[in-house]
Amino acid sequence: MESIKEIFRIGRGPSSSHTMGPVIAAMRYHERHPEVKKIRVTLFGSLALTGKGHLTDVAIAEALNPAETEIIWKKNKKKDFHPNALQFEVADAGAAPDKWLVYSVGGGKIVDDSEKDIAPKMIYKQKNMQDILAYYKETGKTFWELVFETEGEEIKEHLSEVWKTMQDTIKRGIEHEGLIPGGLKLQRKASSYFIKSKRMKDHIATMSRIFAYALAVSEENASGGVVVTAPTCGSSGILPAVLKITQEHYELDDDHIIRALATAGLVGNIVKHNASISGAEVGCQGEVGTACAMAAAAAAQLAGGSPAQIEYAAEMGLEHHLGLTCDPINGLVQIPCIERNVHAAARAFDSARYSLLSDGKHFIGFDVVTKVMKETGKDLPSLYRETALGGLAIFGDKDFVDN
Repeated sequence: MESIKEIFRIGRGPSSSHTMGPVIAAMRYHERHPEVKKIRVTLFGSLALTGKGHLTDVAIAEALNPAETEIIWKKNKKKDFHPNALQFEVADAGAAPDKWLVYSVGGGKIVDDSEKDIAPKMIYKQKNMQDILAYYKETGKTFWELVFETEGEEIKEHLSEVWKTMQDTIKRGIEHEGLIPGGLKLQRKASSYFIKSKRMKDHIATMSRIFAYALAVSEENASGGVVVTAPTCGSSGILPAVLKITQEHYELDDDHIIRALATAGLVGNIVKHNASISGAEVGCQGEVGTACAMAAAAAAQLAGGSPAQIEYAAEMGLEHHLGLTCDPINGLVQIPCIERNVHAAARAFDSARYSLLSDGKHFIGFDVVTKVMKETGKDLPSLYRETALGGLAIFGDKDFVDN
């Protein structure tokens, strides 16, 4: 498996695959042609279908500035390697086009077409959950210890920056009010939920605070704010919310959170390595489902869970999101995405508590669920995999409930 840095990337929303990835690609192409006056960018498949809602064209144009950008939308044409493909070429009169085809494969990662068959750099010997549990049985070291042993001090610094960014995003999201841009007339709710949670007690207060934190990050993401992919922008509200409420509940220092982030990253890595975290490939189960598994594992660890209980929590988080479609209305990371983050955060918290009441033994292992998720994603019709052509996405304004 790769470094968990590939799971936790810091950047602007609303989409890691449709905004963050294309921006990274645009910046790299611009570095190759700093003097070019006009660049043509062709978006294929899923990038073209939901690019407007994800601000793909706007973000690319900003990254290529001051060069003029021409965007071509190829909604009915896709590349075999991945649904999210885009091509850059110099459009100056008389200049060589220098075509560059690249894929945004999820989580902000891009893959060059000429390198798509080259295996990424693997730094972990372990390939799945069973390998990690075997490592624990052999050495007595748990998830986060494997991460630090494999990736060294550098990963601690990265995770520290990740946690600081997550906290900053929650703070901004709680403070901001008003409409979320995009045309759906969706009001921010995080501030209201946070204030209301202060008047509540016990479990209701805890859950209300989780809602507020998940809303805060998801609303910031939908507004194009800075977030951490965990493992994607579209699912970025789940892990921060669970970490924040757990830190408050147990009065934990940041070192505990850094270790929990390492565990969460390892869980996300397993899914990414053996299945996919791309909504365009496997639907929302790969984004929100994986994020729920990551958060559940982190929460179980922070509450003193054993490796078996941590694995069980992660398994529940992913299993109970199997089949979840990606069908954003108007291609925006708002409906149903924001509420899905909220409910998945609550489900992660409850999955951790459920596993801690058990001895960690259960029937279906995490690796099995990961495999099933991948196969389920393949079987989903393409209109339910981040195309905004099916499910909730086909309903217009006339179908909205007017309250």
